[in-house]
Amino acid sequence: MGAQIETPPPPRADEPKRLPDGRLWSEAVLKANYEANLKDLERMRKILDSVRKELDETKGHILSIKALKELEELERLSRRVRDRMRQH
Repeated sequence: MGAQIETPPPPRADEPKRLPDGRLWSEAVLKANYEANLKDLERMRKILDSVRKELDETKGHILSIKALKELEELERLSRRVRDRMRQH
């Protein structure tokens, strides 16, 4: 008779998912989201500084198309950060 190959038991349903390097999948996702949020928040800060500088220069009477586009980008970044934070 031939040798039987033993297959490892399937993972239990109550065990957390792990990455091949042994780290918990959920912790890796949280860390990646944290780092992405920091990057997006820094970009948001730069946008706000730029728009504020422009407002100071024009005394708030006129806002350029560039500033409006930056404010739209700020909204997109804000939604992204908020959505990531709501996930966990």
